[in-house]
Amino acid sequence: MEQTNNTYHIPVLKDECLVGLDINPDGVYVDVTFGGGGHSKAIFEKLSDKGVLYALDQDEDAKANVWNAPNFNFIQSNFKFLSNQLKARGVNSVDGILADLGVSSHQFDVEERGFSTRGDATLDMRMNKVGSITAAEIINNYDEEELVGIFRKYGEIKNARKLASEIIQKRVGSQITTTHEFVELLSKMAPKFKEHRYYAQVFQALRIEVNKELEVLEYFLLQASELLNPGGRLVVLSYHSLEDRIVKNFMKKGNFEGVMEKDFYGNPIKPLTEINRKPITPEEDEMLQNSRSRSAKLRIAEKNG
Repeated sequence: MEQTNNTYHIPVLKDECLVGLDINPDGVYVDVTFGGGGHSKAIFEKLSDKGVLYALDQDEDAKANVWNAPNFNFIQSNFKFLSNQLKARGVNSVDGILADLGVSSHQFDVEERGFSTRGDATLDMRMNKVGSITAAEIINNYDEEELVGIFRKYGEIKNARKLASEIIQKRVGSQITTTHEFVELLSKMAPKFKEHRYYAQVFQALRIEVNKELEVLEYFLLQASELLNPGGRLVVLSYHSLEDRIVKNFMKKGNFEGVMEKDFYGNPIKPLTEINRKPITPEEDEMLQNSRSRSAKLRIAEKNG
């Protein structure tokens, strides 16, 4: 097997993820966010010849990191289609599923993808480069109320209406098409001494809307809970509160509203049981080595029998 491409993406909380999966060497496992292959390689090394690993990634750039092995299968697909992709390959149940949410280091570092506030690139932000809508299209075509909703819901932007109004006024004269143009506009809106955090929040909001990330996450969690064998593990790394809230509610309550449903006898109705009641976060050493791990939260749950 080739070396993991750590320049593409350094796997976050790798050892903790492996412990969370509680790997059976002969089992079937899925990494739904392959990226640079760091987590996948670590899982694969724990498997016997009878064990199988499936890896998904919608980004065609990730294909450069795959390796050849009879018990390793790469699937270029959004994990929204996890169940269909596995069933098309004759897989109806698995022993463990890993999801490392968010944007890979590669996607941030390749300027033309438009994820980063650095440089001057097209406002794209599509994780799948053949996706139907870009960040530029949102900025230039959504009406004011739609923009306000996105910035408030996905970026928790306090001056969302003022920002949306500024965008509407700016695009009347000429469309906003590059990250440099957009950051220049944001610089007028950002709180003093908190400019970079503000930029990150706005870019996060746009990225979530472009890729429908929260909708996809909910759909994935429902599928994952169905696919897991009893005792199988679901391991999810999230990087902001919106994602983490969805994962926490589903693992704790079995739904996304965070309200526990019970049967006639008062027993909780939920497919999973939490392994760690509080999220696992990186140690200081890991955060120093990989600054993008700082906001990571790891949650682990087991499929009920």
